[in-house]
Amino acid sequence: MRNKVYLNLPNQPLLKEKEVRQLLRKAQQGDVRARETLINANLRLVCNVIKRFEGRGYDAEDLFQIGCIGLIKAIDKFDLRFKVKFSTYAVPMIIGEIKRFIRDDAPVHVARSLKELARKAQEARTRLQNQTGCEPTVNEIASELGVPAEELVAAMEAAQVPASLFDPLLQPDGDSYCIMDQVKMDAESEDRWAERISLAQLLSALPERDRQIIKWRFFEDKTQSEVASYLGLSQVQVSRLERRALQKLKTLAQGDA
Repeated sequence: MRNKVYLNLPNQPLLKEKEVRQLLRKAQQGDVRARETLINANLRLVCNVIKRFEGRGYDAEDLFQIGCIGLIKAIDKFDLRFKVKFSTYAVPMIIGEIKRFIRDDAPVHVARSLKELARKAQEARTRLQNQTGCEPTVNEIASELGVPAEELVAAMEAAQVPASLFDPLLQPDGDSYCIMDQVKMDAESEDRWAERISLAQLLSALPERDRQIIKWRFFEDKTQSEVASYLGLSQVQVSRLERRALQKLKTLAQGDA
């Protein structure tokens, strides 16, 4: 993979974080040259990410192009108000774009009825968890929906995207943000470890539902409508919760400065 992609990369020097933020501001204001500079400066980041997808039967060039789409989305959506390095934000976006490509390209298609049952199960799980404060069992969810437990399990397994070591997820206790564990950037590894720890600490200070909303919105690129469907809420409620969570993260980040 390295031979097919790395040899064609432009010779773009590494940028300091201050330079990255200046270019991001210009790019988000419509500066095409700044946008191209940012893209070229982060192509090796894309290459490091796609190496984690080796052995899945996909052409490296195709994955590289998809990864670049994720990189461009990260440039457009990165919020300069937060004290997080751009690369930390970009990696989950790149991974998410590649995973969506692999998911949509998958030869196995799940029946609509199973997808619908899996969606209802997620809504029922959230509803029961909010009512009891505890994680509901499969039998409890099945009872809530009025379906056999075996049918519910089959639907949830069929609709699930295959797990991967590079999923951009928090650990259940919220103590470890592990997506960057799978990406090695030798020249900056120590800085990135400190950065991951800092981000994990900020996110762990949020309530579980707020952490989940931030994960879906900014690390999995879900829309507010999709998040609202998962949580059984309205889009307006999700928007309000998202703003509150971002404001709290901003306050925490400023407090740590």
